[in-house]
Amino acid sequence: MKMARWRYPLLLLSGIGVSNLGAWIYLIALNLIVLDMTGSPFAVSILYILIPIATLCTNVWSGSFIDRLNKRHLMICLDLIRAVLIFLFPYMDSLILIYVLVFIVNIANSIFEPASMVYMTKLIPKKDRQRFNALRNFIHSSGFILGPSIAGILFVIGSPYSAIQLNALALFISAIIILFLPNLEIREGNGMSVKVNIRIIRDDWRKIFTFSKSNRHITLVYVLFSGITIFMTSLDSLEAAFATEVLSLTESVYGFLVSIAGLGIITGSLTNAIFTNRLKINWLIGFGAIFTPLGYVIFAFSQNFIWASIGFFTLTFALSFANTGFLTFYQNNVPVNIMGRFSSILGMVEALLIIIVTVTVGIFAELLEIRPIYLIGSFAFLILGFIINVVIFDKSKKAYYDQDKFAIDDYSRYDKRKMECDYEENGASGTTDSTK
Repeated sequence: MKMARWRYPLLLLSGIGVSNLGAWIYLIALNLIVLDMTGSPFAVSILYILIPIATLCTNVWSGSFIDRLNKRHLMICLDLIRAVLIFLFPYMDSLILIYVLVFIVNIANSIFEPASMVYMTKLIPKKDRQRFNALRNFIHSSGFILGPSIAGILFVIGSPYSAIQLNALALFISAIIILFLPNLEIREGNGMSVKVNIRIIRDDWRKIFTFSKSNRHITLVYVLFSGITIFMTSLDSLEAAFATEVLSLTESVYGFLVSIAGLGIITGSLTNAIFTNRLKINWLIGFGAIFTPLGYVIFAFSQNFIWASIGFFTLTFALSFANTGFLTFYQNNVPVNIMGRFSSILGMVEALLIIIVTVTVGIFAELLEIRPIYLIGSFAFLILGFIINVVIFDKSKKAYYDQDKFAIDDYSRYDKRKMECDYEENGASGTTDSTK
């Protein structure tokens, strides 16, 4: 691994790390601010409901803009917009106004995520993506542990409001870091090559549906992996209640349990980064798809802190493998110039199902006991894991997981060649290089 080739990826990782750390501080501080204003846990839960709602409202049209705009410029603008809005939070004394600002910030987040994914895919050569994704997971998990700790220190020496404004500073620093990254746009320069309207958005939907039909394995894996996110979100919504009410853990012990979960994903991410050359993409996804729900099953059956911590460590350790494998699979197989539209449209389905499944699980947990509902959800999740393994280890689909084929060796010329097939010019039935 040559450091010259990793100069820009490491710079991008530093930007991700700064913004992710600030996001954790912002999340905890915002929860405390709303809880202090209202004294209502339900008021806090609305903050989480606004996330998938923003996704549903945004993803109808955002992919069409993302794929046509300059991704680097878009990411900088979104970072600055979020920084300004979050900086204004401490000056808001109306709960409704806070919800409105949170909703707008979530819309910006919904656009930033797919835009950054497209940019990463263009920036990182195919042979380095697996290691990059492992390091990205490591940075996210580090923020998961460090964020709450820093937030706690800030609450002691300052207030949740000062912690909120620290996130605004983190986003501003992230924008500056992105400014030093290269401009990777090939065709459109600094603006859109075509004006986006309702007809264009409708045509984009048709193109994605056509691509999905022509590349069913890619779509199937994406949808099945979305199922992992849906199950995890719904089960995680019961996690705190299960730990405190069923296992009778104190809040401080539960906090330590969450730290063990963070340690699991850090360990898994470092293992992925170190042994990248020995770990196949389908093995990463398969291992994660089985052992992540198995961790939930262990937690569901646990009677004490020891078994609960084993379950937490298992699920987060395995999740780091699943995330690294899936992100690499996604980047290698979805054409980069439709990636924004592809993830945005399918992301709408995922967001809708998250709302439906999470609310359903919450209602049943309220009407019945938490443990049996958690057990049913965990075993259903495990069944999904076995289905994913059957799909990804189909021998006829081996080419989709070939990390070495068509690997890019000349990093310095990334802006002079197309890393994926040109979907727009070659037609809707085109496939990626790795699947031809």
